[in-house]
Amino acid sequence: MIAIDSVNDKEAEVADYIASLFTPYKDREDVEIQQIPYTPGRNNLVVTIGKGSKILGFSGHEDVVDAGDLSAWDSDPYKAEIRDGKLYGRGATDMKGGLAALVIMMLEFLEADNTPGKIRLLATVGEETGEYGAAQLTREGYADGLAGLIIAEPCDEMQEIGISAKGVIDYTVTASGKGAHSSKPDEGVNAIDHLIDFANEVRSLMAKFDKVDPVLGKLTHVQSVFHGGEQINSVPSKAKMKGNIRTIPAYPNQVVFDALDRLIDQLNQKSGYDLNIQYIFPEEAVSGDSDSSLVRLIKSVHAQIYSAPVKVGGKSGASDASEFLHAEGDFSIVQMGPGNHTEHQSNENIALEEFLSSY
Repeated sequence: MIAIDSVNDKEAEVADYIASLFTPYKDREDVEIQQIPYTPGRNNLVVTIGKGSKILGFSGHEDVVDAGDLSAWDSDPYKAEIRDGKLYGRGATDMKGGLAALVIMMLEFLEADNTPGKIRLLATVGEETGEYGAAQLTREGYADGLAGLIIAEPCDEMQEIGISAKGVIDYTVTASGKGAHSSKPDEGVNAIDHLIDFANEVRSLMAKFDKVDPVLGKLTHVQSVFHGGEQINSVPSKAKMKGNIRTIPAYPNQVVFDALDRLIDQLNQKSGYDLNIQYIFPEEAVSGDSDSSLVRLIKSVHAQIYSAPVKVGGKSGASDASEFLHAEGDFSIVQMGPGNHTEHQSNENIALEEFLSSY
């Protein structure tokens, strides 16, 4: 899978490869293999095996982030290489390692003809850029009625259960003004000035969201990109800024949207102001229960394999859980999978000993 360059694209090649591993079992009545296209060349994959009234779901995403500066890698990021007990390659930790562990687990059950119940694999596209695949599978009902869902994101080398996660709101604010010569600024409308007013006001607005989640901490807000103007001797007619907000369950995304929209409306009441805000692929925060039946089950199984007790905590990064939580049914979603803290970095790797113990 690492050899397939699925940087926000070509996930169909990953889906085809995984599906081919299940093909020898496709005629069995307890095996169902479904590819669900998102766009050409980008296929989600759903594989269901076993029998039973309850379905335990497992999920992993097929895409990876860009490898970045190739000179910073000690080996080709798209040719998996084993060195000193670790496998190196883009996606080794995030999260083709976890996805491979799920696939191997299911194949071993089929090979032994001993699947302990009904299991469903949800392999998704576009997780790194907006959870497109998880949203599609949720809309089409593939996660409805699950008994529980484990997303095999890397969790401190299988030593942590992620029961909750922060949500994400990416936003863009555009200010429109009127250009003029800088020697006659009164004849123009300075878009940068108006955008700076928003930038100052939004900081104090976001500070009012001051509740603290016991696992995830506080809502955070970062103004991350700012562009404006055309040249130094002109009044800028356009300016744009982007911000990133990481939400907590106490503040659903709609509450934050409403507050930002009100601020935009208030500023636009001023003479000459023309501000517009857009939200890009928002993701809801995920709350969790540390005493759910799924968490208790994982703890029990974990204790049979590892000497140290598993930790229960939250994840600061987003995942497909933000979309799967909209599925019908009341079931727990947790994150737990092999991998370390090298995700999105050069020389991303996974420890083989840890990986082999994960399934």
